[in-house]
Amino acid sequence: MSAGDEFLGKAAMLHPAPVPLGDQAALYYLADELAAARFATAVRAVDPPGLLDVVQAYTSVAVYFDLDQTTLAEIGRQLQEVTFDDRSGPPPGKHHRIPCCYELQLDLARVARDTNLSEQDVIRLHAATEYTVYAIGFCPGFPYLGYLPPALAGTPRLEKPRVRVAPGSVGMTGRQTGIYPLERPGGWNLIGRTPLELVNVADGYFPLRTGDRVRFEAIDSDEFVRLQGERL
Repeated sequence: MSAGDEFLGKAAMLHPAPVPLGDQAALYYLADELAAARFATAVRAVDPPGLLDVVQAYTSVAVYFDLDQTTLAEIGRQLQEVTFDDRSGPPPGKHHRIPCCYELQLDLARVARDTNLSEQDVIRLHAATEYTVYAIGFCPGFPYLGYLPPALAGTPRLEKPRVRVAPGSVGMTGRQTGIYPLERPGGWNLIGRTPLELVNVADGYFPLRTGDRVRFEAIDSDEFVRLQGERL
């Protein structure tokens, strides 16, 4: 039996079973987003030697390790011993209130038309919901936030993505909402913009983490100018 087979054989006793992710990582699929968050928290708490990172993305958790510091068999043994309470509430995460100027929108009318709501109802429902950061990706620090209330869900992406989306733009599509922290192309429906700086790669500033909770707070354009560039 190879070291890789031994690793998978040991870790398969764990719930859930791992899927190889390259030669220095394993991917776990959980029953739902909360179970994935609890499992990721438990692995970080164990912190086995050689652990490099634990990355949750919705219902999956990727565990990265350094084979210069450990072996596949040892990582498999330690992950086998990870336990977490699948019945408990969500793991601790920070709560953020993020100001959003809904006046600085490009697609609010489209969303209102698609959801059969008034533009004011779209804003009210979007700002009244507490979202969980379920994944970070697409570009550095982009938070995938879920889930939109049913009345807001279902608006598809733009048929033709924009070449440039301004930093801080708040978008939504399907069941998700999110924030473009950096200027990027994008195809989500833009319904507002936050004045906050949410990413600074040079400073290593990434305040939003998976498991954090986010609420948007409606502000006007004057408040947007006043808060421009501030951090969480």
